[in-house]
Amino acid sequence: MGLTGQVAALLGVALGAVLSMATTMIVERARWHREQSVRWDERRLAAYAEYAHAVKELAHRYRRIAVAKGMAASGAAPLEPTDEVLAEAAEAEVKRSALAETVWLLGDVKTNTAAVRLNHCLWHLEWLARELPTREQGGWDQAYEDFRRARQQFLELARAGLGVRGTRIAEALPWPPAWRGDLSQGR
Repeated sequence: MGLTGQVAALLGVALGAVLSMATTMIVERARWHREQSVRWDERRLAAYAEYAHAVKELAHRYRRIAVAKGMAASGAAPLEPTDEVLAEAAEAEVKRSALAETVWLLGDVKTNTAAVRLNHCLWHLEWLARELPTREQGGWDQAYEDFRRARQQFLELARAGLGVRGTRIAEALPWPPAWRGDLSQGR
């Protein structure tokens, strides 16, 4: 084997080593990006779920207060707005606010915007339950329906941002269900 053959063989080995190293770097970089994506998706999912639960818990508490005050139809056990109950609601609001910060740090723009809209609807329920003055004329039922729509939009956008396919349920189901009957008529 002449000098030219040796140089060609050496260049072939060097080229193979460089291509092998480049391929390994590309594969490792792709793996790292995948792992980071999964890591952040897991955190985003936890943030969205905890926030949505805190919001639902507060809305339910406000609904129970509204039922006790006769502003909302039954369907939830009445909860008298004692100082203790209002203090617990304030603590739950602090928790919801902290969870919202995590959503805003990890969420995409559309989901974050939906979270802000959901907060506004929740605060409207709070003001109505506490009988604070508002400019809205729709009353409790309208405010609660607005809240439900805002919560649904937040959940849909969170699912889309996480790449979760499908919807929450396959078809629109009537509420209240037929087995409940008309509860406003008494028994």
